[in-house]
Amino acid sequence: MLLWEACLLGLQLSLSCCWALGCQGPESSPDFSLPGDYLVAGLFPLHGDHPEARRRPTVAFCDRPNTFNGHGYHLFQAMRFGIEEINNSSALLPNVTLGYELYDVCSESANVYATLSILSKAGTGYVDIQENPALYSPKTVAVIGPDTTSRAATTAGLLGPFLVPLVSYDASSMVLGVKRVYPSFLRTIPSDDHQVEVLVLLLRRFRWDWISVVGSEGDYGQLGVQALEDQARRQGICIAFKDIVPFSAQPGDQRMQSMMGSLALARTTVVVVFSGRQLARVFFESVVLANLTSKVWVASEDWAISRHISSVPGIRGIGTVLGVAIPGRLVPGLKEFEEAYVRAEKGALGPCPRGSWCSTNQLCTDCWAFTAQEMPTLGAFSMSSAYNVYQAVYAVAQGLHQLLGCASGICSRGQVYPWQLLEEIRKVNFLLHKHTVTFSDSGDSLSGYDIIAWDWSGPKWTFRVIGSSSSSLLSPVQLDINTTKIPWRGGDNQVPTSVCSSDCPEGHQKVIMSFHHCCFECVPCEAGTFLNESDPYSCQPCGKEEWAPERSQTCFPRTVVFLTWHEPISWVLLAANTMLLLLVAGTAGLFAWYLDTPVVRSAGGRMCFLMLGSLAGGSCGLYGFFGEPMLPTCLLRQGLFALGFAIFLSCLTIRSFQLVFIFKFSAKMPTFFHAWVQNHGAGLFVVISSITQLLICLVWLAVWTPLPTREYQRFPQLVVLDCTEANSLGLRLAFTYNGLLSVSAFACSYLGKDLPENYNEAKCVTFSLLLNFVSWITFFTVASVYQGKYLAAVNVFAMLSSLSGGFSGYFLPKCYIILCRPDLNSTEHFQASIQDYSRRCGST
Repeated sequence: MLLWEACLLGLQLSLSCCWALGCQGPESSPDFSLPGDYLVAGLFPLHGDHPEARRRPTVAFCDRPNTFNGHGYHLFQAMRFGIEEINNSSALLPNVTLGYELYDVCSESANVYATLSILSKAGTGYVDIQENPALYSPKTVAVIGPDTTSRAATTAGLLGPFLVPLVSYDASSMVLGVKRVYPSFLRTIPSDDHQVEVLVLLLRRFRWDWISVVGSEGDYGQLGVQALEDQARRQGICIAFKDIVPFSAQPGDQRMQSMMGSLALARTTVVVVFSGRQLARVFFESVVLANLTSKVWVASEDWAISRHISSVPGIRGIGTVLGVAIPGRLVPGLKEFEEAYVRAEKGALGPCPRGSWCSTNQLCTDCWAFTAQEMPTLGAFSMSSAYNVYQAVYAVAQGLHQLLGCASGICSRGQVYPWQLLEEIRKVNFLLHKHTVTFSDSGDSLSGYDIIAWDWSGPKWTFRVIGSSSSSLLSPVQLDINTTKIPWRGGDNQVPTSVCSSDCPEGHQKVIMSFHHCCFECVPCEAGTFLNESDPYSCQPCGKEEWAPERSQTCFPRTVVFLTWHEPISWVLLAANTMLLLLVAGTAGLFAWYLDTPVVRSAGGRMCFLMLGSLAGGSCGLYGFFGEPMLPTCLLRQGLFALGFAIFLSCLTIRSFQLVFIFKFSAKMPTFFHAWVQNHGAGLFVVISSITQLLICLVWLAVWTPLPTREYQRFPQLVVLDCTEANSLGLRLAFTYNGLLSVSAFACSYLGKDLPENYNEAKCVTFSLLLNFVSWITFFTVASVYQGKYLAAVNVFAMLSSLSGGFSGYFLPKCYIILCRPDLNSTEHFQASIQDYSRRCGST
């Protein structure tokens, strides 16, 4: 409580000082006040700033020569016009008149004085200290203005503790929307955070992501630049250069020359200038002096359609100017009101009344002396701001209308506390000349912006409305722009580009090369990866079941392949394998019919059926290579062949060995020969050899179990279905063992190359074993360079060649003799052949 009383005491002392120092007195204009049942204050910059006011603790004398501000004059008249229009209305505030107290806020000191004057109690000239500030009743119920953020912050800070409604028409800084600091502040101009959002959307609309940003010193420019930087970064826009124009800047001075040099070095096509009008003029005068041309200048609302900027000498050649502006709404009758004010008979300004105090910021000599030829022109920029003043006046009137219960047709006049009126103004929602006036929870106007472009196509400067922004509480901000209306500066009338690096081609990722993410190199995505549009900086790997070529933007499903039953190469192999099985079966039947003939006995007799059966078993395993691999086929297809061919080679080896031993070594080693025969050495060898291969296969299947698998590494776009047997140690052991048996059979057959003709099998066996070797050499060579689905067909071909070679080399000659040369299938022929061999051996 002591702190609150000290604050009020300070206010009172400040007000007293203002009266003492500000009452310098000569004259007071009656246009600044109007009596009424309820007073509304207005703060307007009728004159320019007084530089000495910053160095002197006095209220600046505003009405000085050559400082008149035509823009502030139109705002001043807009409030007077609005109050007069409301007082003449029978629908709004019937039987109640509004009065006003208007102040010229040409400087900070004048603004503080006006605010303290507004807070004083009616007829007393001082601020009454009360325990409850909510029950305090100043002479005015609401305040319209002031114009700039800094002045509005001062006024809002002083009025806030008393909850006096302050409706600004031009202070757009987002700081003022913080209700904890400025509880009674409202505005009819959109907040800068909305303006910044529109500016960023405008940059995104034209794909400008490499920009420069220049602001003006003070809350408006500096806070706007900071908000723009934050939102731009979130939208992927990079700021190459950022600077602030100081209050002390002059066109072409060292500070501005340095800024122009840095701006030129930034090499950005687009420059956003978030600045107040005064410093924006200093900036563009420096731009013209530095001859910075062929750029796109994006304007903030404060200077976008201001003639104060468009009148800078030489500005026509700087490039294209786009910006946001308050929608160009008209105040119907304002122009006629100003003209009537000029024509009215005013008389001469008299001295201050005796016994009253004089205010040095309620006087405008130029306003009083205007003629029809000298009055300021009401341009589009001033009309837009005047409309904001106009709707602020109507918002206060609507709030008072609701507070006084005027809906019944008669207003109940009574004591109105500022906080009561503030609550009603917050809730207003009405149409003013087809435009809805309402406020958000933070006290901001919900109106949007016009998107404008400067037009120099005619003899004079003008601007075009090329689009607009929409805003509401329920939907995000949206832009509607007609790009065909934009007069781009340049010969081709094309939209300029402003990027650090050009967009990457399809399927290329961006690799950032500097501090800014907008500067990058384009690197193509590797095969098996793709560029996701949501993350252009990283190539994403495809899924396991997908593939992608180089420079891809999407992944494609892999094709699942395996050797099917329905392919032509499968038909050929299946037919050949089936033919082999039929031949084996036919040969078995033929040998059974001629079992007791010399040819069958010399071929091994009943052992031939074991050899034929092993060939048939190995051949049956070949069917497991066709169709989708499954566990049974993976287990049996290689195992059946390896075991069957091992049994055949074991029989072939021992048969060749026996013939060589009988004809060449039996006489020399009779004891070994008799032991071999008595102990069935041939059968024992076949059994041991076959069991050895069987054990190898069982260990292989148990330890390195062949399983169906999906192979992803061989081809990027294919999934090859296969069995996990190709590189297993068990498979290599089984094939190595068969290889040793093949070499043994070849060696034994070669040793018998000079045996009797009917027993000489060297040529046929050599042919079959050579075919076996060539088949598997061919298979392994192909496997080293090709791993596709047809590798299974090559494997089948190699197995089929081995089986067919063994069958053809051993059995077909004997079948030929049985069927075509029965004369050779006789005991006499075989004995003659043996006798002939004995004579040759005896002669040698």
